[in-house]
Amino acid sequence: MGASRSCRSSRKPRCCASLCIVLLLSVITMTHACPKICHCSDRNGMVVQCTSRNLESIPSNLPRDTVVLLLSSNRIRHVPREAFTDLHRLRELDLSHNAIEIVEVGAFQGISDALRSLDLSNNHLSSLPKDTFSKLHARVRLSHNPWHCECSLQEVLRELRLDPETVNEVSCFTSVQEEYVGQPVIQVLDSGINFCNFHHKTTDVAMFVAMFCWFSMVTAYIIYYIKHNQEDARRHMEYLKSLPSTSHISKDYDTASSVF
Repeated sequence: MGASRSCRSSRKPRCCASLCIVLLLSVITMTHACPKICHCSDRNGMVVQCTSRNLESIPSNLPRDTVVLLLSSNRIRHVPREAFTDLHRLRELDLSHNAIEIVEVGAFQGISDALRSLDLSNNHLSSLPKDTFSKLHARVRLSHNPWHCECSLQEVLRELRLDPETVNEVSCFTSVQEEYVGQPVIQVLDSGINFCNFHHKTTDVAMFVAMFCWFSMVTAYIIYYIKHNQEDARRHMEYLKSLPSTSHISKDYDTASSVF
């Protein structure tokens, strides 16, 4: 009995040690696991290479110690909110040469402090929400996208550190003013153009047109109402005229009385 007890008691430390090793390995695996479709290499932090892998979305469960994430030349169309939230050490993010049309507000939440380079060039972006790059300190590439030059784009660019090498390649593909199509956005803004003024003017014109249409409808209804009432009054008068008069009726009554 005593031998069995001592054996059981001697197994407890071994069990605890084994459990600790399993937990440690799971933590290491969670930190360093590389997506099967990508290639990872450790260079004072994980460099995750997912270029040209026909990806349609951003891989999940990326290594938490990732410092460089290369996702260029894929088929990604959408960057969702908190897409990189666990990658607190991420310094470089390449999303160029995809088909990105939408970047949600909060997409770069959690990496804004460490991130130093963000490449969104050669995508299908035409506009971005105002707070897309909120608190982001990275140098950003936005060249070769079909940008629509208007107020919200102006406000987005005002908060960014655009890459100086490609800043003149961020051009107006379309614009609220046709004359600026094909021109670099920064050059247009530096010339003193304020797209937000055009936005307000467009809004004012739209309101004026709406009010004019409403006034025209009210006026047309009043005219129709008056004409309709006039027509009814005319018909009523003609009906009254068609009735025999009271004097004529009284004469006929007197004649009949004299006969009797």
